[in-house]
Amino acid sequence: MQPPVCILFLLISCFHLSSSTRTFDAIFNFGDSLSDTGNFLIANANAFPAPNIGNTPYGMTFFGHPTGRCSDGRLIIDFFAEAFGLPLLPPFLSRNQSFARGVNFAVTGATALDVSFFEQRGLGGMLGTNLSLNVQLGWFEQLIPSLCNTTEGHSSLLLLLLSMRVDCRKLFSKSLFLVGEIGGNDYLVPLTFHRLTEEQVTAYVPTVVEAINNATERLIELGAVNLVVPGNPPSGCFSGILTMLNGTSKRDFEHDTGCLKKANDLLKYHNRLLREEVVKLRRKYPHVRISYADFYKPIIRFARSPGKFGDYPSLKACCGGGGPYNFNIQALCGLPGSSACANPSAAMNWDGWHATEASYRQIAASWLHGPYAHPPIMSLMKD
Repeated sequence: MQPPVCILFLLISCFHLSSSTRTFDAIFNFGDSLSDTGNFLIANANAFPAPNIGNTPYGMTFFGHPTGRCSDGRLIIDFFAEAFGLPLLPPFLSRNQSFARGVNFAVTGATALDVSFFEQRGLGGMLGTNLSLNVQLGWFEQLIPSLCNTTEGHSSLLLLLLSMRVDCRKLFSKSLFLVGEIGGNDYLVPLTFHRLTEEQVTAYVPTVVEAINNATERLIELGAVNLVVPGNPPSGCFSGILTMLNGTSKRDFEHDTGCLKKANDLLKYHNRLLREEVVKLRRKYPHVRISYADFYKPIIRFARSPGKFGDYPSLKACCGGGGPYNFNIQALCGLPGSSACANPSAAMNWDGWHATEASYRQIAASWLHGPYAHPPIMSLMKD
């Protein structure tokens, strides 16, 4: 029997570390809008029109102003940093920041596959950014010399590995690496904006999973020992997907959640393949500790039992421009015509695409302590 959601919420009070565990010296995060702490906003500082996530009410719950996070407050990665006694991760593209305790490479709109994959198939037009997972890994490799005092200017990964000093390996062995969540945009952009069928998008799920697996292995080769590989959330439960891919019959929706079945089936398939690859990596690298973090089940629990989470409808966005799910592509959160609900902490869904701080708090607890990370992330720190 799984613990009730309220217990997961209480686990957040247990984030302090016991004397039997060690802490991480740094966190390095790769991903998309579910963990971006400002890179997209910095990269698009001169864009017109300006990104909606740079406007209020983004950030209203915790920071009091927009930070580039796609939520009303903190994200899962923020709760991790707090749990390990580290500063909130600065975005890589920020200036005058210290990256000694970690850095965030995640970018809103990022894909696991390079943009060229989509452009070759006529699907590149609606992608939010060209800063894919591979680009983010390139940023990390560029940063290594400054983190570890290695010689700069390596033309290959092999030369970089050969030059890495002992202190660099030591730092990475005591750091936490998060590879995702990422991959959702690879599927949802073709589904929603290009109207590809579920079958067409499903065909390249193995390619997306392979890209995530390759990125994880690349980090292991660079010295990562403690890694978290999150799966994808059930995006069929978010109001943006429910609105843009609105079903026409009851068969299109899950009977127990009201979520869109075809979107969730696709992401369940992705998660199954990804988890299988994590198992293979553990066997290949027995000295490495890898946690698979389940993003799917906690949100499904919220959708099935909205009363246990808050009194706001679980499938309705807190911030939006109206409609059955409070989502309007012409009046996105942060744009004229939209408004936020009075109490985001009672809502699961923030803006139609992303969750609220309250949701992320509970998911973070369930990954740190279980039951939705395998093994729980706190167990990675045991000597």
